[in-house]
Amino acid sequence: MNANTKPASLSVAENTNAQWHARRLAATPRGVAVMGDFFIDHAKNSELWDIEGRRFIDFAGGIAVLNTGHVHPKVQAAIAAQLQRFTHSCYQVVPYAEYVSLAERINTIAPISGAKKTAFFSTGAEAVENAIKIARSYTKRSGVIAFGGAFHGRSLFAVALTGKVQPYKAGFGPFAPEIYHAPFPCHCADLDEVKHAIEQIFKCDIEPSRVAAIIFEPVQGEGGFNPIQAAAVKWLRELCDTHGILLIADEVQTGFARTGKMFAMEHYGVSPDIMTMAKSLAGGTTLSAVVGRTEIMDAPNPGGLGGTYAGNPLAIAASHAVLDVIEEEGLCARANVLGARLKVKLEAAKAKNTCIGDIRALGAMVACEMVNPATGAPDADLTKKVQQAALQRGLLLLTCGVYGNVIRFLFPLTIEDEVFEEAMAILDTVLA
Repeated sequence: MNANTKPASLSVAENTNAQWHARRLAATPRGVAVMGDFFIDHAKNSELWDIEGRRFIDFAGGIAVLNTGHVHPKVQAAIAAQLQRFTHSCYQVVPYAEYVSLAERINTIAPISGAKKTAFFSTGAEAVENAIKIARSYTKRSGVIAFGGAFHGRSLFAVALTGKVQPYKAGFGPFAPEIYHAPFPCHCADLDEVKHAIEQIFKCDIEPSRVAAIIFEPVQGEGGFNPIQAAAVKWLRELCDTHGILLIADEVQTGFARTGKMFAMEHYGVSPDIMTMAKSLAGGTTLSAVVGRTEIMDAPNPGGLGGTYAGNPLAIAASHAVLDVIEEEGLCARANVLGARLKVKLEAAKAKNTCIGDIRALGAMVACEMVNPATGAPDADLTKKVQQAALQRGLLLLTCGVYGNVIRFLFPLTIEDEVFEEAMAILDTVLA
């Protein structure tokens, strides 16, 4: 192909899922895994349609990005209005007021004690990496403790923090040094064993005076929707205070009403030092943030934080609208209502089906395990079959978990009642 040759385009007759699927396989690397073999054409709130006109109920939400639904009218209008003004200036070159006012809003609602400051980035992985940079700058230490089963991103440092080898870490090492993993104190873990594991890290790997931060998800996302024990959060806070370590709450997936509160840390009554957020922060546009105590956030020198696209004006406008929608439409309360309905359905299905294992729910962050009924062992194959059976009936579900045996539910919190009930009927069928 020479420089003047345009890429081939499809005629209407060629515009099929199968043909685009073949083109995808030829044009894009296999490392970018794709669940579906169909291509989206348009979407509205909790529904999407593919290029062949098939309708799906979306219980994936772009992996927790669409708490306010596809193309919410207020988010759409905010982006359209900003598009008429300017799309880019690079905030670090020519700033814009909306960045500052959004930072003020995040500072107000983030459950961190005292004065706070917020910086914006583009992706969740960027937020995590910058949170670690800030923690290291403030503490003048280098070590970081994370947890098994965690997911903090795919960039090289973030994936080093991630506690799941396949598919995220395999073949990509060596990773950054001085990152240590402990067992995650989820609801079914022995907290004393977790405490002992961290004591062993301090005795065998790194002294606590060289640890900059401990990072955790209040509810593990990719790891299987595992909520952390409330007692563990309080213990981590005390541990960090004892040793001068910063506590970082990764709320990339849990934030913005998903768990029934604006942020999952509100369930625990503990103030972290730093929080990361992204996904549903900006209604499908690319925005992430780090918020923390003022003295911590001010530690890096000018120029040490930022990025060409960090705090993109279109995404900033979208995020203002998202916060308005969450407040005006009562999405925190809505998450609790919908999550409770779904949990009742799953409990009823479990009573009839011994392949359904543990059911976990915090607000609308709901998941269920699929297990071998004879042994209780995780059953990833059955999980995929349930996912595919739902997909064939027009319900889009995601899986997760270290063993790939967890079905997670990430429907928009704005989903219409009749569409939600339609999805529940499909779920009844495939779980039977």
